[in-house]
Amino acid sequence: MERLDKFLCDSGAGSRSQVKLLLKQGRVTVDGLPEKDAARKIDPAANAVCLDGQQLGGRVRTVVMLHKPAGYVTATEDRQQKTVMELLPEQWKHLELKPVGRLDKDTEGLLLFTNDGQLLHRLITPKQEVPKVYYARHEGQATPEDVEAFAQGLTLRDGTVCLSAVLEPLGAGESRITVCEGKYHQVRRMMASRGMTVTYLQRQQEGPLGLGSLKKGQSRLLTAEEIAALEEGAL
Repeated sequence: MERLDKFLCDSGAGSRSQVKLLLKQGRVTVDGLPEKDAARKIDPAANAVCLDGQQLGGRVRTVVMLHKPAGYVTATEDRQQKTVMELLPEQWKHLELKPVGRLDKDTEGLLLFTNDGQLLHRLITPKQEVPKVYYARHEGQATPEDVEAFAQGLTLRDGTVCLSAVLEPLGAGESRITVCEGKYHQVRRMMASRGMTVTYLQRQQEGPLGLGSLKKGQSRLLTAEEIAALEEGAL
């Protein structure tokens, strides 16, 4: 059994305050009868809850893509710094979304959020080898020796072992890097270990998903087709 207002929120009907208004307006029915009591206990498996005549199914699995700007930490809360959660539209904040992996404060680009714990785990575990593609501007020029070192897998100064990665030189001071794991500041540290200090870093792709035309600071819901493609890449 659970409260009606929580069921409505989990179904994507709105935030707690929005749901209270829907109930007050008489737009919610339980088993065909209008219901205005937010605290009413219902059994999602036995009671039919409808909003404007359309039956709701309970918790909605949601995946969101954000084009993260620099200056925000990837955390659900932080007392001292701005977090990526502040960039999400108010109407999604009741869905209990969590960041998928991490982008450091100065890194920009594609960051996913979901309320599906299983999907989140599949996307971040290195065992699934979900590729993440970054564009980097850096000091120096990537050489064929650097490309080979990335392909073989690097061991950093502190003993951290990085899996095989793809380094693609794009010209003087520019490279594309593809990794299948997400260790702390990994791309920056890998580049630095080869004498190339990164001055700008942007994640452009995760699995089959790219940023597309999404502008910095903007976010959008993934379609069912995109979520399916994401899952197929993390099976």
